[in-house]
Amino acid sequence: MNLADIKKLHQKKYRQSFGHYLVEGEHLILELQKAAAREPALAAAQLYVTGAYEQWQSPFTTHVINDRQMAQLADTRTPQGILAVVPMPARPAEPVPGENAIYLHEVQDPGNLGTILRTLAWFGGFRCLLSPGSVDPFNPKVVRASMGALFHVPLETDVGLSDLGTRYQSLAYLDLNGESTTAVGFHRHDCYLFGNEARGVPREALDQLQAVPYSIHGQGQIESLNLASAVNMCTYELMRDR
Repeated sequence: MNLADIKKLHQKKYRQSFGHYLVEGEHLILELQKAAAREPALAAAQLYVTGAYEQWQSPFTTHVINDRQMAQLADTRTPQGILAVVPMPARPAEPVPGENAIYLHEVQDPGNLGTILRTLAWFGGFRCLLSPGSVDPFNPKVVRASMGALFHVPLETDVGLSDLGTRYQSLAYLDLNGESTTAVGFHRHDCYLFGNEARGVPREALDQLQAVPYSIHGQGQIESLNLASAVNMCTYELMRDR
């Protein structure tokens, strides 16, 4: 890819067309290198650095560019001077025994998705499913917010709600009137549904899937939790049973 094409990767349509996305900054490149050691497809990533990083040790083909070119390619206002062009995964990793699925319906906020991926990577044993209409997980803002977790969590995109019924035997979701997430039954589901930041999961879909409601019981006065906070609390609770 030439530099003009790489610059286009800030847009979803070009990421999909070229099959690549951008990873920027020291920490993310280090996480990418760790992931490439066990996933050969990632070894095809191309590294672009300014003179300050010319001696960077990497398994990737490396290209040295000037500061002006880096500023044009980078998504951040003050780029560190190191980024990679990374191939998108050809297919998600196969499910493994004991794995739970976290389904996100039309999540819109890049920060929320990045934070959720960090949580799933921290605990391990989770797969992330994104519905159609969700934010692109390869959006530069999501990639940065994930802090490298994107490389460590099995991820599927464009998974319709109607597909869940054939893939999973038992589904759960959050509701203000559900049983507590500390209940024994909360740990016995295969897939956990979380809705759009404003609208949640459509009620008719939940009824059709026969999803079981649960609630994070609190003592405060506010009506709802941030989406990422809700997922974090639920995954922590699920880990207590492992």
